[in-house]
Amino acid sequence: MREQSNIVLVTGASGFVGRPLIEALVRVGYRVRAATRDRTASFPTGVERVLVPDFINPVDWRPIVRGVDIVVHLAGLAHADTSEIPETRFDRLNRGATHNLSTAAAQAGVQRLVFISSVRAQSGPSSSHPLREGDEPCPTDAYGRSKLAAEMAVRASGVPYTILRPVVIYGPNPRANMRTLVRLALLPLPLPFGGLTSRRSLLGIANLVSVILFALATPATAGEIFLVADPHASTIQEIFTMLRQVQGRRPGLVHIPPNVIRLGLTAIGCRPLWDRIGGELVVDTGKLEAAGWRPPLDTFSGLAETLQQRRRRSSVQIAG
Repeated sequence: MREQSNIVLVTGASGFVGRPLIEALVRVGYRVRAATRDRTASFPTGVERVLVPDFINPVDWRPIVRGVDIVVHLAGLAHADTSEIPETRFDRLNRGATHNLSTAAAQAGVQRLVFISSVRAQSGPSSSHPLREGDEPCPTDAYGRSKLAAEMAVRASGVPYTILRPVVIYGPNPRANMRTLVRLALLPLPLPFGGLTSRRSLLGIANLVSVILFALATPATAGEIFLVADPHASTIQEIFTMLRQVQGRRPGLVHIPPNVIRLGLTAIGCRPLWDRIGGELVVDTGKLEAAGWRPPLDTFSGLAETLQQRRRRSSVQIAG
């Protein structure tokens, strides 16, 4: 256990990443201040709760960061169909809120701000080459542009920082396209993805939490940007195979030409899903591994844990 001296402020504390991160921080001995909009959220004993308003209006972060040693900034507007959300809203909730928080953190003398950005700050939904931190950022939508602008705000604020760019994250209650993939894999039907050989980097939530803890404990990560993913990319075919293997099932994949799948998904209004499974998006995690980080889980183990936790929650709901 580390000394009970460092206070960590976690924004987005009741969210998909926030809850397991707070549990891990408490487990290794940090004191935690949890910033959340959810008045009903439960946290481990000893965690200090701070209620914050919606980021649509500026938040006065000064009293919230007072006495804080470290900030982990998770909160923001998550990736979605950007055609339905004005770019100004992404900018206000992602860049604007991050600017205000990092400025307040710098003025308060915070020792480190870990900002959870996104691979979409660097690339569109696919890339013709493995992404590295040295590549020129080329976001292709409002979400990615707002994340890149937020990174720039952090770097300009003067607070010591580490910026993490995770790929799509899986774990209990997966979101967006990962939720779709899990639901498809659970269907008792053959799936037409046997011909999809494009590779995608994924990130287990346990690995992301591990990276955040590593960054907090490793001074050499200060002032750096890291892409974050599981150690090995997988083809879409392999992802569905793993999701079904951990259920004790055969893959049940049928070979359909990718162009046919693309046309079918486009016809039913699911073109964004094709954009995320039809092309490659592979990140090179060499910089992070060279700094000393080692992932606690491989992708198969992470997906197995995800489905096991899903089954446990379902059993509790049925029993209740």
